[in-house]
Amino acid sequence: MPNIAAILKSEISRVARKEVRAETESLRKMIAAQRSAIAALKRELAELRKDTKRTAPARKTAEVDLDAPQTDEVKRRFSAGRLATHRQKTGLSAADYGALVGISGRASITTSKARRVLTPPSCASSR
Repeated sequence: MPNIAAILKSEISRVARKEVRAETESLRKMIAAQRSAIAALKRELAELRKDTKRTAPARKTAEVDLDAPQTDEVKRRFSAGRLATHRQKTGLSAADYGALVGISGRASITTSKARRVLTPPSCASSR
């Protein structure tokens, strides 16, 4: 006659293994899903880094040197026709408009007739 204690022990071990296997199966599926998600994120990260490296040289050429001295001058486009039109639109005389802009009345007239071009140094010296 078999030993009842040994049979009971082997049956308990079998049932316990079955329960542990059932419990760990859901964890294995979850871990497999997480591993595939991590792999997809790694691929996406590698692709983004590759795109960044590809666009980085173009961006470096467009960067501004922050240590360089900055000038407060704004380059402005000048047109004699616009000056004359603006003076007429404001209804100011050449002398008044010249005083407002910082040049003489005569310079305002010759500039609006395109006989003289005001450059930044001449604007600053005539003020």
